[in-house]
Amino acid sequence: QPTPEQWADLEFAWQVCAVVSSNAIVYAKDGRALGIGAGQQNRLDSARIAADRSAGRASGGVCASDAFFPFRDGLDAAAAAGIKAVIQPGGSMRDVEVIAAANDHGIAMVFTSERHFRH
Repeated sequence: QPTPEQWADLEFAWQVCAVVSSNAIVYAKDGRALGIGAGQQNRLDSARIAADRSAGRASGGVCASDAFFPFRDGLDAAAAAGIKAVIQPGGSMRDVEVIAAANDHGIAMVFTSERHFRH
């Protein structure tokens, strides 16, 4: 489960995610968006861009994704950036693998069952 501080950052990142171009990944910490990756053909590239733009400042922070993670690689990239909690819609055929990745990395994950992805 996310900590109270992580919950606040997850809610903030989820709101930011709603207004970013599709395939959005938002890294946030302490009420600030620190890295945003969007407009890519896949979630992994968006996660890498968010990590690059955060320049290490998102370590210990949270990640919001506007749509489900179709593979664990996006979550692995978030973990490599130091992300500790994730909010995402869920609903992938591979949710079990994505949940396993979160567990492997000690990441708290919240499913919204609502997506912001515009296609």
